[in-house]
Amino acid sequence: MDEELRSLTERLRQESGATAAYDRLVATEDLDELAGVLTAPGQPLWARELAAFRLGLARDPRAFESLVLLLNHRDPERCVCAAHALARLGDPRTARAAAALATNELRVAYALHPVRLLVELRAPEAVPALITTLERRLRPHDPYRRVALACVEGLGELGDTRARQVLNEALAHPTLAEAAVRALARIPHQR
Repeated sequence: MDEELRSLTERLRQESGATAAYDRLVATEDLDELAGVLTAPGQPLWARELAAFRLGLARDPRAFESLVLLLNHRDPERCVCAAHALARLGDPRTARAAAALATNELRVAYALHPVRLLVELRAPEAVPALITTLERRLRPHDPYRRVALACVEGLGELGDTRARQVLNEALAHPTLAEAAVRALARIPHQR
């Protein structure tokens, strides 16, 4: 069993109260039944999350919208699971959605997992979105240092020369300087 699936099922077993409905969703191999949970009225959040996650791992595109909503959830555990499933879903819309979430200033408190997902996907949208998000985090007294640090580390991992300027600016921020040095070391020098 996938480690993220194991973690998710343990968390949702408690959240659901270990009901028969929970047991059915964990056991079913019927993708149509799982997809039905996403559209049926009155379904609890735990059921929708479990169905979307399992559909994502099965590469079923019906999971996309639900997983994107969960990626932007206030509960970090839901975001982690959604990012994991989205990375495996293989939907071409994923990078664009993650970039939109990462750069949305109204939801910056929830941008950490979209940023990490962009790095994992290595999509064309990743570097511009991380640069934009990091530039905004370099303002004085910005409270979202974890998001900024994820951008710095991600830009280093992606190794794109377009990130050099913003990473040099990050050197002036004590909480980001060490990571920025490491990230800059991973970016090839221009000739």
